Amino acid sequence: MNKYISVKPALFVFQALLLLLAACNKPVPQADSAPAATTAAAQAAPVACVDEPQISYLCGVINGEDILHLGDTPWLLVSGMNGDLANNPAINGKLHLVNPAERKFSILFPGDKPVLELNSELYKSCPGPLDVAKFSVHGIALKAIDNSPGHYRLYSTSHGTREAVEVYEIDAAAAPAIKWIGCIPMPATSWTNSLVILKDWGFLATQFMDPTGSGMDGVTRKEITGQVFEWHPGSEVSRIKGTELSGPNGIVMSDDERYIYVAAFGTNQVVRFDRSTTPPAKEIIAVTIAPDNLRWTSAGTIYAAGGNITDTCGGPVCGTGWSVFEINPATLSAKRIAGADEKVALKGVSSAQEVGKEIWVGTYGGDRLGILPKP
Repeated sequence: MNKYISVKPALFVFQALLLLLAACNKPVPQADSAPAATTAAAQAAPVACVDEPQISYLCGVINGEDILHLGDTPWLLVSGMNGDLANNPAINGKLHLVNPAERKFSILFPGDKPVLELNSELYKSCPGPLDVAKFSVHGIALKAIDNSPGHYRLYSTSHGTREAVEVYEIDAAAAPAIKWIGCIPMPATSWTNSLVILKDWGFLATQFMDPTGSGMDGVTRKEITGQVFEWHPGSEVSRIKGTELSGPNGIVMSDDERYIYVAAFGTNQVVRFDRSTTPPAKEIIAVTIAPDNLRWTSAGTIYAAGGNITDTCGGPVCGTGWSVFEINPATLSAKRIAGADEKVALKGVSSAQEVGKEIWVGTYGGDRLGILPKP
């Protein structure tokens, strides 16, 4: 595993444009496995890695779009989306391992010597090893392996030489180690965003948009651009009828797998679907953000993070700052609990993860994670 370093998506035009608004870079010493952002915006207007009132930073994590706990360990896993590969080949997809207590991180994957061991029995449809030189770690989900303490399976949505859910095994019994073991190809008409792992090792995943169709323009116009996919081992990927939304983004699931909560990025909603009915019954929670990723808290509530939507900016992306909302799944009520205006260095916030008495926030386009006090 790489030595830790302290302080030190995007195949589509919309992410490149957002990255120009959001990118920030501090020229600090780095390991070879954590290259600095090299966008024109970062070169022209670097933003110093300096803590601000009510928000502090861990810098060097490039495009840390999604954040989750590595099971019951002290670590966090943070995805790393790629940049515009045509113009910024140095920004490649990565999975970050973060020590929140020490505020340090390393590159867990691919690192210097990525381990690729295709399990063709479990993942028969996987066409071959992951191209680590050209991929993107987007949404991530984790599940413990039964009867194997300290061992987990990680799923990630990924864009690169293929659109797929990539699968890894993590041994966190000591210093965390990872190997890639397979993939589930996704439809070419999907830009798959977030996912949850089912008890049988299947998954539910959101299709944010169709990159071969209306793309981000459709989300901006609040059109229906996707739905929730379902996959089970030994079967094909299918669409769940009745889950169609504008920009389906983050997703979380109740322990009994009855309810799923899906962020509708395009229409500023979090939608609860009841999977006990066909089609799933639907209830809507309105929020004044373009909600991105969703994460459960220790209190059994849900954090939703995203860019603010105001009367003068209908979204889905506005230059008016960002917020974290807390959703009560029992009452379906939502309240703003944290956030910042457009003056802070951290832009394009996409995720919020409870970490003790703090809230850690990530971004789809930038060089840092933000840390806020939990209210």
